[in-house]
Amino acid sequence: MPFVPHTEAEIRQMLAVIGLTSLDDLFADITPELRPRSFNVPAGKTESAVLARMEALAGKNRTDLISFLGAGFYQHAVPSVIDALTGRSEFYTAYTPYQPECSQGTLQAIFEFQTAVARLFDMECCNASVYDGGSALFEAAMMAVRHTKRHSIVVDECINPLWRAQLETWHNEGIVHFVTVPHKNGTSDMAALKAAITDNTAAVMVQNPNFFGAVEDFSELFAHARAHKVLSVISVYPVLQSVLKTPGEMGADVAVADGQSLGQYLNFGGPYLGIMTCRKDCIRQFPGRIVGRTKDVDGETGYVLTLQAREQHIRRAKATSNICSNQALCALRALIYLAVVGRQGLMRVAENSMVMARKAVEKLTAISGVHLLNDAPFGNEVALVLPKPAAAVAASLMAQGIVPGFPLGGLYAGMDNVLLLACTELTSSQQVDALASALASALGGAQ
Repeated sequence: MPFVPHTEAEIRQMLAVIGLTSLDDLFADITPELRPRSFNVPAGKTESAVLARMEALAGKNRTDLISFLGAGFYQHAVPSVIDALTGRSEFYTAYTPYQPECSQGTLQAIFEFQTAVARLFDMECCNASVYDGGSALFEAAMMAVRHTKRHSIVVDECINPLWRAQLETWHNEGIVHFVTVPHKNGTSDMAALKAAITDNTAAVMVQNPNFFGAVEDFSELFAHARAHKVLSVISVYPVLQSVLKTPGEMGADVAVADGQSLGQYLNFGGPYLGIMTCRKDCIRQFPGRIVGRTKDVDGETGYVLTLQAREQHIRRAKATSNICSNQALCALRALIYLAVVGRQGLMRVAENSMVMARKAVEKLTAISGVHLLNDAPFGNEVALVLPKPAAAVAASLMAQGIVPGFPLGGLYAGMDNVLLLACTELTSSQQVDALASALASALGGAQ
């Protein structure tokens, strides 16, 4: 049995103070199916037995598949120097710079990360990172509400559904009202987005490339939003910012992203990092840490935490965020990745990924019944319409060692036959050929 330091009498006394009669009342907000079924933990095992069990479980993971999965997370090459540098103990064991004067190396790394990302996105300010792409979008929504004192946010349905689901957790609290504008065959409905903006709108949120892979220019929408004193928030794919029109060029107020594509392994889902950038006139509402560069009394360069508006530093009611940490180690990986590949290298990664996507489209649309969802420009990801349900086709191909993409039927109504396919610079022509051959066989069509 677990060791509990409180007697039954003490537990009853503590419950009485908060007006409850039992521990079940204390955990009433947790539905029964999510509560522990038992606290009777099995007897301990030896280290070797536990290790064997963990290895057996890990062995069930398939790591030998040919994958065309994307949907917000992408398998890019990770230069070996990233592991070598981030594995150094001074980085790997450092938690967070609560004492800035003692953390100059960590602060400098964060400052350089902020600088690199701000330049990539063509934005004025960047913070030290947040948890992931969805939390970055969530924080941008909160930021817009604080900045404008309005409580309605227009959300493009073309934004990653996983991240929109995170927004909905806030909506369920009744703090803000989200107006979701339906997509138009996998593209943003610009006219509807403009029409949805009212005097109570705090922000309009979009994504580029969008969840379907389509690339769009939101400059006109953002200008319309600014005319109505509405913040423009855009979620982007960092790698493609080296070749696409940047958030800054479009006139965005806030640009966010998931930084997984910058030097992070897929790792079966994490950890990743959330990237946040903004225009300087929004920085007072910027959440999390911001590192600045200054001079000490001897005129030497030093780094400091600035604009510390977290609840650990000021009154909670005035805090812009309750983020108690950041993804500093993941941010460091992103910084090293950007430094190693450089501007031209990042462009080559983006261009090679886009070239492979076009080769895949050429091969796959030659199969009878397969066609593009729309004719919009796309980056390294694209939506294909199949003559059969995409989920069933994907299951068939996975049995052959190929993950053909992400079926969209479970996320968007009327898209049971739509498959979202992504390529990166690691995708080979042989893999594309294997996919085309397997898909043609599964569909019973000829190439």
